Amino acid sequence: LGDLQGQNLVTNNVSVVEGETAIISCRVKNNDDSVIQLLNPNRQTIYFRDVRPLKDSRFQLVNFSDNELLVSLSNVSLSDEGRYVCQLYTDPPQEAYADITVLVPPGNPILESREEIVSEGNETEITCTAMGSKPASTIKWMKGDQPLQGEATVEELYDRMFTVTSRLRLTVSKEDDGVAVICIIDHPAVKDFQAQKYLEVQYKPEVQIVVEFPEGLTREGENLELTCRAKGKPQPHQINWLKVDDDFPSHAVITGSDLFIENLNKSFNGTYRCVASNLVGEAYDDYILYVYDSRADGAPQKIDHAVIGGIVAVVVFAMLCLLIVLGRYFARHKGTYFTHEAKGADDAADADTAIINAEGGHNNSDDKKEYYI
Repeated sequence: LGDLQGQNLVTNNVSVVEGETAIISCRVKNNDDSVIQLLNPNRQTIYFRDVRPLKDSRFQLVNFSDNELLVSLSNVSLSDEGRYVCQLYTDPPQEAYADITVLVPPGNPILESREEIVSEGNETEITCTAMGSKPASTIKWMKGDQPLQGEATVEELYDRMFTVTSRLRLTVSKEDDGVAVICIIDHPAVKDFQAQKYLEVQYKPEVQIVVEFPEGLTREGENLELTCRAKGKPQPHQINWLKVDDDFPSHAVITGSDLFIENLNKSFNGTYRCVASNLVGEAYDDYILYVYDSRADGAPQKIDHAVIGGIVAVVVFAMLCLLIVLGRYFARHKGTYFTHEAKGADDAADADTAIINAEGGHNNSDDKKEYYI
């Protein structure tokens, strides 16, 4: 702003894009009938009141009054840049300065790649150039929604003009295939100025073995059909089946990416591998074949439960039998004891005598037995 404290004259600085129109304003705050004039940076008079002594018809009077001199300058060029002077003929004369800054937008951004197609895991380099701008442009990078950092170099040209080049290096993955890399030019003369290119990334195959048949267990006597699904960029040119650490069954049939084995038996058990390859590399997926008995019902855990249940039942039954036998044994011996005690009691006058008699009677019985023998 060219306004000085205490001045009766006011003007403004102007920024204008090359080729467009600048408006220069000389304003008087308090009218005292003084004469206003506008001078160019070479201090040549453009307008004196409402008269234009300068022959340049790009200057046109927009408004003239006692309080204001408003002048337009069309088709602005770099040579028009500089300090313009508003003058008020007072005593002493007053001056206010309007700096015109000419902005030059850059040319269309130029995007160049070191290589058009990149393999996953490799580094690529992309450059973006903003030609001939004033002031120098700022270049930003995006990969999809992710901001990236480039390395900029600035070259100064004539008349404070600049060319800026930003170099972006990035290591690509297969997820980057088809993703846009965007070069964004930041400059006061332009908005939303950008260029983009889509990454083309080659990557090795992704491999998956799918069991087409059977749906359940692979049993003896049944057939097995496997399909090898492989995708990559470029599309895999070769798909091979092999059996890990063993020979392939002689009657296995391979048709393209399909493997077919009929009449399974346990000698076919093992790991079957599908290997797919393209220009970038190769990858594989494994299928482990285990052939079950023809009667297998697919629920071995139920058989285990049944066996465990049977063992528990046998143990419980044995324990019950043991308890019954022990019960009968103890019952018999208890009865014998009571019988001897009662026998002694028959001939006894009291309880002590009964016990003695019972023991004595037992001994006597033995003696008698021996005696009779």
